[in-house]
Amino acid sequence: MKSLVVYSSKSGNTKKLAEAVYNYLSGDKELCAMGDAPDPAGYTFVALGFWLQGGQPDPDSQAYLAKMEGGQELYLFATHGAAAGSPHVQNAMRSAKSIAAKARVIATFSCPGQVSEKVLEMAAKKDPQPPWLADAPAAVGHPDEKDVRNVVRMLEESTLP
Repeated sequence: MKSLVVYSSKSGNTKKLAEAVYNYLSGDKELCAMGDAPDPAGYTFVALGFWLQGGQPDPDSQAYLAKMEGGQELYLFATHGAAAGSPHVQNAMRSAKSIAAKARVIATFSCPGQVSEKVLEMAAKKDPQPPWLADAPAAVGHPDEKDVRNVVRMLEESTLP
């Protein structure tokens, strides 16, 4: 099985999870930042990590998800400033699945990720404020070691051969 772990990360949160997924996988595997990612064609398994922008996967991740092909197994994982399991996060994951509709999503995982002060300041000035802003203080320190273990645990529990 040829595996690819690709991630989009502004602050390093999603990269941290991507590295954990990569380290868990065995065999022929690659780890790439979104800007360096090869075309997903030819990979049996793709793990794609993204951050949320406007309640959706970031634009680069959306473009990459659209390249997924039928028969490919896909593991989606994300970091965000919102509370885990919030409607904001659920909508973003549904969107990611919809964009990659040709692939077979074997598992999903998301966890809070610490938001930079600059982003928090910009979000606080918006009217209306983004729905995740009130949850952002709880994201400080995440992803933590438990989050890293859980991103791997979800993959272990998937139907990945």
